[in-house]
Amino acid sequence: MDREYCVLFISRRNSARSLIAEAVVNRHGKGRFRAFSAGVEPTHEVDKATIELLEKCGYVTTGLRPKHWSEFTHPDAPQFDFVFTLSDTASKDKFPEWPGKPASSHWRYPDPLKSIGDEWRQKREFARTLSALERQMRVFMQLPVERLDTIALQRRLNEIGAEAHADRRRRPQCNMMLSVGADCPGGPPSASFQ
Repeated sequence: MDREYCVLFISRRNSARSLIAEAVVNRHGKGRFRAFSAGVEPTHEVDKATIELLEKCGYVTTGLRPKHWSEFTHPDAPQFDFVFTLSDTASKDKFPEWPGKPASSHWRYPDPLKSIGDEWRQKREFARTLSALERQMRVFMQLPVERLDTIALQRRLNEIGAEAHADRRRRPQCNMMLSVGADCPGGPPSASFQ
């Protein structure tokens, strides 16, 4: 039986990483996954570099906004099947017992907003974050969720997070430059999901 799985991504400010993950899953979830995002200390607006990159790569940005995770504790909030923290700050926060007892895991991502250097280096970090999240979400969304028991699913989610973290540490420096008219991290939009 096919059903839509709801996913919540939580980061510190909900201005970059978690919003990118939300956009990736909502675009490539193909009706099987629906994503939301939140922060533990949300900013007042989405980071401009996040919006620029997502739009450049063909992602819908309408409706993306920083919000506190408590917005998802109301009775009319979606019931989550998965909750992922993407920052160390978020992973240390105390969250409620989510209805439905979703599977959860900490998938650590460096904050692209903390990248140092000139504009090119900062854009490169945003592109790396998008590319890494696209790869990791592809693996996640291909899991046979309905066939895994709770323990096997939790183990696999933790493995995906650890593998993605190790992969990001091994990847060589890329020479990708995101300037007006440059290609997206994984090639044309959706290239990595075909």
